[in-house]
Amino acid sequence: MSEMGNEIYDVTIIGGGPAGLFAAFYAGLRGMKTLLVDALPELGGQLAVLYPEKYIYDVPGFPKILAKDLVKNLVEQATQSEPTIRLEEQVTNLVPNGDKQITLATTRGEYQTKAVLIAAGVGAFAPNKLDAPGVARLENKGVFYFVRSKAEFAGKNLLIVGGGDSAIDWALNLQDTAKSITLIHRRDQFRAHEGSIKDLYASPTNVLTFWELKEVHGENQVEAVTIVNNQTGEERELPMDAVLLTLGFKADMGPIKNWGLSLEKRSLKVDGKFATSMPGVYAAGDIAAAEVKLDLIAVGFGQAAVAVNAIKTYVDPKARLFPGHSSEKSEAPAKAAV
Repeated sequence: MSEMGNEIYDVTIIGGGPAGLFAAFYAGLRGMKTLLVDALPELGGQLAVLYPEKYIYDVPGFPKILAKDLVKNLVEQATQSEPTIRLEEQVTNLVPNGDKQITLATTRGEYQTKAVLIAAGVGAFAPNKLDAPGVARLENKGVFYFVRSKAEFAGKNLLIVGGGDSAIDWALNLQDTAKSITLIHRRDQFRAHEGSIKDLYASPTNVLTFWELKEVHGENQVEAVTIVNNQTGEERELPMDAVLLTLGFKADMGPIKNWGLSLEKRSLKVDGKFATSMPGVYAAGDIAAAEVKLDLIAVGFGQAAVAVNAIKTYVDPKARLFPGHSSEKSEAPAKAAV
């Protein structure tokens, strides 16, 4: 395996989602030579890959913002100090190699770094799929598991299956796009924010609880669906042009679980500075098993800031943990070498 140059980075960030991007910005603010590695072909994590046209409502300073616009802003912010960025490259292992030096192996080579911040979100993710007649055959021909473009649903009669935030958010977000929206859920309890549920019932969405998708009909595209009431056994056939299945995702930590770090379920155990059980290795965002675990973008931002400041003092013991507010700096962040 080849060495990727002779550089030794102060910090390597694994993961290019919101927490990783904000961490890259903050590392530049602290004058650290930074490497960011992500297995995906673009920055932004799930926001970019799964739902770029979905509105995000819980980011401070934005009453609502499209995921793709939030990603654009985060990338612009993160790249101010010109960190080295490697995409479509998976980190396969990390091995402590002497005092404050870690060898980080990837699918393309090796890097040397003084510290690592793991901001890999939930790891690799794949949608939970529904095993019902017609679903697999018509996938991407009217059956979808996530929304890449709202235009795919323009003027269509849409069935949404699910009872979480994604199901309700899309039922609200696609009101100006789809011809009609029906949402079915197998229970009468929703796993979503109370405000969103209230908005759902106030919207034109036809909400049917205790109903499940039994079959999708159509030759080369979705033409109709059969739904079944799990309380009474009643079946209905509804004309539909599209089906959106929001059934959650399977997450896999991938190689991370084999790196010798202490785990808590599918997360990494961290202390108050978001340090893991391995010296020099930190974690922030959804993958961090903080004492109070809230998988929110806003929380990930805060964790990233704490972790990066802690890493600064780890790399340079003479540095202050809190350098002051960014509004107090008189100059732009120092540019990191590439």
